[in-house]
Parts: sequence; structure tokens; C-alpha cells
Amino acid sequence: MCKEDDFQFFSASGNIKMASAPSGLDKDQIFGMAEQEMEYRVELFNKLTKTCFDKCIERRFKESELNMGECSCVDRCVAKYWQVTSIVGQLLGSSRPPM
Repeated sequence: MCKEDDFQFFSASGNIKMASAPSGLDKDQIFGMAEQEMEYRVELFNKLTKTCFDKCIERRFKESELNMGECSCVDRCVAKYWQVTSIVGQLLGSSRPPM
């Protein structure tokens, strides 16, 4: 069981990590930060979905399921999107200039 001052946050890679609350923050601030993180994740997912759908899915729906080309395109698109998001998160987190 977690102590009262232990909270879960998402890392830049999308994994959950345990972190102790910084000493000047109260519960409302912590929950506000967690809520902002969740809103960011939902927005990221929605952008990923729209971007990959627009890029990979044919507008004239001929079949009820994705064809092989669409599946491959979506798979590559999602992988690249997460890879770039991870790199940007790491660069922003490390405060170093981009290469």
C-alpha cells in the first residue's frame, strides 16, 4: 500500500513511475498535475488517431475491415509517432538543445 505522499505519474515514454511528492505541493496541486497529464495523454492519443487515420485509411470504405496495406501503414505510423514523441519528451526533459 502506498503512503499518502507517494503518487503515480506517467513518464515521457508512457510508462507509469512512482514518485514522492515534492515537499511544497499539496494534494490538490498533485491531483491537478495528474489531471493535466491525463488531458495531455488523451490529446496525444486523439492527434495520433487523426494523423494516422488521415494518412493511411482510404476515404471510400469498400470493406468492413482494414486491408493489409492499411494495417501496415497504421502500424508504421503509430510506431513512428510514438518514437518521435519519446525523442521530443527526452529532449525537453533533459533541457539540451536539439541536434
